[in-house]
Amino acid sequence: MHGTSAVLTELSALDLSRWQFGLTTIYHFLFVPLTIGMVLLVALMQTAWVRTGEDKFLKMTKLFGKIFLINFAMGVVTGIVQEFQFGMNWSDYSRFVGDIFGAPLAMEGLLAFFFEATFIGLWIFGWNRLPKKVHLATIWMTVLGVWLSAYFILAANSFMQNPVGFEMNEAKNRAELVDIGAVLTNIVALNQFPHTITASIMFAGAVMTAVAAYHLKRNQHVASMYPSLRFGLWTTLIGGAGTVLSGDGLGLAMVKTQPMKMAAAEALYNTTNNASFSLFTWGTPDGKSELFSIRIPNLLSFLSTHTWDGEVEGLRDLNAQYVQTYGAATGVTDFMPTLWITYWAFRWMIGLGVATAMVAVVGLWLTRKGKINLPNWTWNVAIWASIMPLLAISVGWMFTEMGRQPWLVFRLMPTAAGVSPGINGVDVLISLIAFTAIYAVLAVVEFKLLLAAVKAGPVEEEAHDEKSELLPVAY
Repeated sequence: MHGTSAVLTELSALDLSRWQFGLTTIYHFLFVPLTIGMVLLVALMQTAWVRTGEDKFLKMTKLFGKIFLINFAMGVVTGIVQEFQFGMNWSDYSRFVGDIFGAPLAMEGLLAFFFEATFIGLWIFGWNRLPKKVHLATIWMTVLGVWLSAYFILAANSFMQNPVGFEMNEAKNRAELVDIGAVLTNIVALNQFPHTITASIMFAGAVMTAVAAYHLKRNQHVASMYPSLRFGLWTTLIGGAGTVLSGDGLGLAMVKTQPMKMAAAEALYNTTNNASFSLFTWGTPDGKSELFSIRIPNLLSFLSTHTWDGEVEGLRDLNAQYVQTYGAATGVTDFMPTLWITYWAFRWMIGLGVATAMVAVVGLWLTRKGKINLPNWTWNVAIWASIMPLLAISVGWMFTEMGRQPWLVFRLMPTAAGVSPGINGVDVLISLIAFTAIYAVLAVVEFKLLLAAVKAGPVEEEAHDEKSELLPVAY
């Protein structure tokens, strides 16, 4: 009985720790893509104002600058909470990869974050103090800092997907850094970065479109909101195209480094040289076999190898190979991820992204040549469609992380081996409830601040005056 209780406590600690990290990560990442994408759009709008002197670009810059800053601040707060868990719930994992993670995370915190924070400060308070072009340079430096920060984080995450640049210290049972260049040029990071950036730009464009649609629906601020709408729609479409192209490169990297993940994404059970792409697959309850599917012949081979008859490894063959290679050392007897999650997350990611791009195409057609006299439902679609790219990004990351299971660090550390040994399910449950409550409060604060900024719209009075402040006193 005591042994059973101990096993249940251990399992609950592991499962709850995974839930907690997933919750905090997804919540934190709600703010990250908008920050990454919106900072670029703000820089482009301010550049247009500096070059043309037109008031509409200044109004756009300040309105969407507020949205960027509110979102950036909330992202910082939630990111700090997320990092606590490495020591709280995943201490064995932290000891195992700390030497590797320390370098890119230190670069992110000490270099990129302070870089972007410095220039954000100069941008906020430099409106009535710096020359136009110098002030413009501060927002472009902010873009560089934000994107550098994203790259360092992705480099750290990519080590979990494809560990490189390390040597195992068997005596200490930990991975130790020997080549920081290899970590920073990991094939997964090099392909994940443009995919993340373009998806974030797509999301920022959709948010910009939604804000403009809110005001145009009410026939407000047309002079600045119509160009905002068109800019947002084009940004959404261009970002979507970039996401597709970068996704192709990331898919090739995934096939090379994590073939099990690609097989799980497509519910491909058997290795084949003419792999079909699954539009819909229905499997047995245990996920081990296919019962029914609708497929496009040879398409998966082309996506995976860029040849129509390229070999794609199947789940059963890979699982047998992993059991033989890693089973004895890890105690893991089944290396298949949870197929229904990976399969459907991959499809929702693609479907939501395509739907967002289609909304942008239709929106560009409907609003061509200055047309804004549209039915209310079209504006409502534009507003609510802004959620779709965020959901696509979220399920995309769910696929990325769940597709790696049961590995915490692929080929090196199973997830069960990374949880802190001194905690139990009750400890984690208490912190999980606390974090959930805190995040609920932060969500309300974030929503109210953003809604207030959106409803206020662009500043109409003295919009041409360089001395007007970016933020009201309340911010």
